[in-house]
Amino acid sequence: MNRPLRRSSISPLLSVTTLGQAVALGLAVTLAGCAGLPDQRLANEAMQNGDTALAERNYRQLAELGYSDAQVGLADIQVASGDPARLKEAEATYRAAAATSPRAQSRLGRLLAAKPDATDAERKEAQGLLQKSFASGESGSLLALAMLYLQYPHSFPEVNAQQQISQWRSMGYAEAGLAQIVLYRTQGTYEQHLDEVESICKQALASTDMCYVELATVYQTRGQADQQKALLDQLRSAYSAGRVDAQRVDSVARVLGDAQVGSPDPQTAQQLLEGIAPGYPVSWVTLAKLLYDFPELGDVDKMMEYLNNGRAADQPRAELLLGRLYYEGKWVPADAKKAEQHLSKASASELSAHYYLGQLYRRGYLGQVYPQKAVDELLLAARGGQASADFALAQLFSQGRGIKPDLVNAWVFSQLAKTHNPTPQADELAQQINPQLSPAQLAAAQQLLQREQKARGATASQNALVLQTLQKDDGEEAL
Repeated sequence: MNRPLRRSSISPLLSVTTLGQAVALGLAVTLAGCAGLPDQRLANEAMQNGDTALAERNYRQLAELGYSDAQVGLADIQVASGDPARLKEAEATYRAAAATSPRAQSRLGRLLAAKPDATDAERKEAQGLLQKSFASGESGSLLALAMLYLQYPHSFPEVNAQQQISQWRSMGYAEAGLAQIVLYRTQGTYEQHLDEVESICKQALASTDMCYVELATVYQTRGQADQQKALLDQLRSAYSAGRVDAQRVDSVARVLGDAQVGSPDPQTAQQLLEGIAPGYPVSWVTLAKLLYDFPELGDVDKMMEYLNNGRAADQPRAELLLGRLYYEGKWVPADAKKAEQHLSKASASELSAHYYLGQLYRRGYLGQVYPQKAVDELLLAARGGQASADFALAQLFSQGRGIKPDLVNAWVFSQLAKTHNPTPQADELAQQINPQLSPAQLAAAQQLLQREQKARGATASQNALVLQTLQKDDGEEAL
């Protein structure tokens, strides 16, 4: 029988955070005895500013000397790359530090929990690591533990996630309120609990700055401009005082520029982002995406200014958006070669790049159809949670453009498309494919569907809940 190509999915896992304490220069001199020594303070600051190359160089040298904080910092960068090979390196790096570092235990637990192909044994190990690090006072472990229970209830049949969260809240753990918010997001009932979300985050705002994102979401959903303005004034003050980092400001700006959340305020989002982008290059790309969504904020020269600043700072998302612009031909003339060039640069860490590359190859934009390349790229995207990739794969196998039609694979991906990204087009395609299969083909397709569903594991949207503030759209709108 024909089987979908097996490839490891790429999932966005965890945001990189500032880690550890600075290593005293005198101690480093004693240990290394040479000039140009690694500096963890410098690595931490570079990480804050989005300079991952400089941060990695310093973390790596200190990690080789056995510093657990540096090992964690290095592994965080490896995770953030999204490269499957580097994810394996990250797991080994975390394990090297986990014997003595609760932070490493927490990170390793989160990594195991988010692995799409994790075994029940690995999820049980993740549970133990998160429980141990939480008992040691490691912030965030409780939230990750809650997500583990929410994502994989079959692995923990003895745990009722809502009851566990309620118990944590009754015990006074601040993170439990955030876990409750995540549960509402997971269940799709967030908007039905805005009052409770507001109450939780007003109480936790001083100690949990991710609540700026939640409160901004609440006020924008309700259209409460005065409350939103007061919150943003508080955010600016906290950022100026160093109590909130640029990443959090960027996250709030994304809420303000989200057209799916109430009435967006792109002008204010642009002001926030331009204030932090010189010191936090990630925001140059957020600015470019904001301009893409709201063209009234600038012209193509402004777009290229934002993107060139992001590319100069080695931001893969800048390559992704530039590749998308050449793919679509909206802001600049369509150019499939340039699109492929920029998307390929982004593909090591940006899931959506695989989707657009797959579409380039599937649609013949480079002069001919490249079916195997299309399958490879689209399957990577689909298994990472890019819902529209399943629909594209179903089209590829059913239409037979440049490839012999394969009704078994077409049926598998049409069913996945209906489940993960239900649209009238997906329903129509599935209805067209279904009657074309013989009973034997249908039985084979159902078996393949079960295998493919098992291979998928956690979806990108579920992992985004772990990140809390990193929101990515699916399909054509993804960046």
